[in-house]
Amino acid sequence: MVSQFVSSHDVGLLGDLDYVFPEGTHAIGRLDNHSEGLLLLTTNKKVTRLLFEGAVPHKRTYLVQVKDVVNEESLHKLQTGVTIRIAGGIDYTTPACDVEIVDKPSGLIDGAFEYRPDIPHTWLLITLTEGKYHQVRKMVKAVRHRCQRLIRVSIEDMKLGSLPAGAVREFEEKEFFELLKIDNYQ
Repeated sequence: MVSQFVSSHDVGLLGDLDYVFPEGTHAIGRLDNHSEGLLLLTTNKKVTRLLFEGAVPHKRTYLVQVKDVVNEESLHKLQTGVTIRIAGGIDYTTPACDVEIVDKPSGLIDGAFEYRPDIPHTWLLITLTEGKYHQVRKMVKAVRHRCQRLIRVSIEDMKLGSLPAGAVREFEEKEFFELLKIDNYQ
């Protein structure tokens, strides 16, 4: 599904979920239709500005399955910055970020984009403080790996955990702001 309630395309939408969303609900930090994981929804219009346009960068962590085995050189490049093409055809060098090779997490449900286990692949845990359009996919492509699966597992201390696909969890406003490390009074 896509991270929106209305579309002119024939795609799955947030409104298709078995949940009655309050009027004015919108997504914060979209996921493309080839990605999965944590998506924040709110009726508070300040949250996007506080979380993504504030002076303090906020961490987003992704579990990424890439084709083939990532070597130390490629891992180092991802950690220290790679050049990707962003909107307007501009070359952009990503800032240093946390990247580590991890084992496939236990309990991970095979997704629509899961590939055969007999084909070499690597799981990466990538933590960014920015989010250019398709940045993670472009970063792994810059080191000659193809993103096979991308799962956003957290935004600051708000974690996906074992929440199943399509499920909704509500938070009280105070806890929501605390987990995201943003000040509601700015």
